[in-house]
Amino acid sequence: MPVPLVPARLAFAADGTPFSEAYGDVYHSAAGGPAQARHVFLAGNGLPGRWAGRGRFVVLETGFGFGLNFLATWRAWRDDPRRCDRLHFVSVEKHPFALADLRELHARYPELAAQSAELHARWPMLVPGAQRLEFERGRLVLTVFFADAAALRGLRLCADAIYLDGFSPAKNPEMWTPALLRAISRLCAPGASAATWSVAAQVRQALEAAGFAVEKRAGFGDKKEMLAARYLGKGVESPPPKQRSAAVVGAGLAGAAVCERLCARGWEVALFERRAGPAQEASGNHAGTYHPVLTADDSVFARITRAGFLASLAHWTRLDSGEQALRWDRCGALQLARDAREEASQRAASAALAPPPEYAQIVTREEASAHAGVPVAAGGLWFPQAGWIRPQSLARALLEACGDRLRTEFGREIRALDELRFAPVVILANAADAVKLAPLPQLRLRSVRGQITHIAQERIEPPHVAVLRGGLVLPPVDGMCVIGATYDFDDKDPSLRAEGHAANLERLSRILPGAGAGIDASSLEGRVGFRSVAPDRLPLAGALAPGLYGAFAYGSRGLIWASLAAEMIAAMLEGEPLPLEGALVDALDPARFALRAARRRRA
Repeated sequence: MPVPLVPARLAFAADGTPFSEAYGDVYHSAAGGPAQARHVFLAGNGLPGRWAGRGRFVVLETGFGFGLNFLATWRAWRDDPRRCDRLHFVSVEKHPFALADLRELHARYPELAAQSAELHARWPMLVPGAQRLEFERGRLVLTVFFADAAALRGLRLCADAIYLDGFSPAKNPEMWTPALLRAISRLCAPGASAATWSVAAQVRQALEAAGFAVEKRAGFGDKKEMLAARYLGKGVESPPPKQRSAAVVGAGLAGAAVCERLCARGWEVALFERRAGPAQEASGNHAGTYHPVLTADDSVFARITRAGFLASLAHWTRLDSGEQALRWDRCGALQLARDAREEASQRAASAALAPPPEYAQIVTREEASAHAGVPVAAGGLWFPQAGWIRPQSLARALLEACGDRLRTEFGREIRALDELRFAPVVILANAADAVKLAPLPQLRLRSVRGQITHIAQERIEPPHVAVLRGGLVLPPVDGMCVIGATYDFDDKDPSLRAEGHAANLERLSRILPGAGAGIDASSLEGRVGFRSVAPDRLPLAGALAPGLYGAFAYGSRGLIWASLAAEMIAAMLEGEPLPLEGALVDALDPARFALRAARRRRA
């Protein structure tokens, strides 16, 4: 069962040092937090010298706290003219601070004010899982896992330097166990270093048992000594690619997102699309909704959807700050309960996860109606940061962000992989057609025909937010409300049907009682799109074969899965830390069906 994320409580020791009441220990030495970070963690790992001239450098930290080590590292990197091209800082934190508390804490360290302000502007909602934040135009990347120390075992990365910064081993022993330090050693790049302020015998012994050579050095503040270590094992290598060029097939949301993430890393990308322009097929709807889901067991589906939702918000915000014309609105979304059973399920999920109110809230029918601005049929879940987006505007913004690193060939259908032999890397983002080019054993994708209905806003009293209940109703977008959608398996008919509009009008009435009454279904317009769905309803994102990757089968959640999957594939190709824990990476692996079949045969 899931464990709710419990934020840290702001407290201070008698001398004013930030203090954890949960662990009975201070967050840093009374002699100064930034100075401790520089002496113990940067100097203890040979930084900034060791990242000089490197293309990429990865720091792994065992406890983010309120981010002083990250801020001090960022400042040192920013001030270093020989800094690495791209710095990844990966950290795990069981009890993160709320934004208001971070602001109060960071105000005590004016030398880090510039970095603190940028961190505050991007600080995410406090929900479990990984969140990736980009700074310095993507050259500095913070990936923070809001989880307990056990999450370190599931990370996918190659660390060059390790900051061992949990609370005292006597107060927080789970951060210093031999098993955990062995797990960390398996994440080490060749020649990786580690440093900590602790010189406890159990820490020294656990580090040595994990394959580190350990030495004592002069400590900081009231600590006479500290530990610095060097990994003696072979290490895990993740070299950058020799050639940064790729071909992407499909210019819907999946393909456009992959192009943008690769071009942001300096890749040259050729994009092939059989239609005359981007987002002409499943990504071509007038508007779509984006929102997370809650389940009482916090299922893999819910966790991946949450990660995708948060990644999309961060990504779209960055896009929106540029010159791209992105059309979206965080107006909020209501997931109304369809019956008493679903209402109980929603309440159980909310109780189990205890999400912050800015992420999700249980609301009554009256409260839901107040959010919607019109009477709705039931209460349910309210997602304040959800809303609607125009998919074509997103696809175009992603492609425009690629700049001159992107070459497009619209009206060009790829019928065989041999046509792409020029490219060292190929990414298939063309939905169900991907498996025609690269068949996958044990996988049967299903095609879903979805018909949406367009209703002019003056014909109904439209909601102010996105509302869902076995269908959806969007607020007016350019004067038009989107209602839908039908869900017809393996139906290849692209034509609009009056019965499809009638079914959508019925969905409308189940969401907004009385809405749509008297509207003739045969008088309505809309659109038909086809989506590919895997048997487990999760996307396929990752390696298909050497040099061949897939990003498809997004079903009806392409809006929130595209950015996350694209970032993961780009990180894989670059040998960077992945933006998800290993269990979720495996859940997206296109080879998962073949692997499951093989396990069944062995059983």
